Amino acid sequence: VQLQASGGGLVQAGGSLRLSCTVSPFTLDFYAIGWFRQAPGKEREGVSCISKTDSATHYLDSVKGRFLISSDDAKNTVYLQMNSLKPEDTATYYCAADYYGSVYAPANDYDYWGQGTLVTVSS
Repeated sequence: VQLQASGGGLVQAGGSLRLSCTVSPFTLDFYAIGWFRQAPGKEREGVSCISKTDSATHYLDSVKGRFLISSDDAKNTVYLQMNSLKPEDTATYYCAADYYGSVYAPANDYDYWGQGTLVTVSS
């Protein structure tokens, strides 16, 4: 099982980035896919999650209205569109998969993790 995260980079405050998480060999039908981030010296936090098992999405309060999570089933890929980025969004972003998971599941419930992709937002 592999999760491949990509799309990070350096962007100015107010800019946008789109992260991608491609999963294989399973399909998205039975998994919740979550995006997490960890900044240097800070704890990991859940940013957003999408789940087909409970047909729901969830967002961290601080990203609501700025970030949008979506999926492309044909490509087995989950996207995180990040708009109006702020310096405090700077972190390494990880995607993870939770079998039959809920969008409210804690990080410890996730079964598989991808490598991180670094997002740096300059002021």
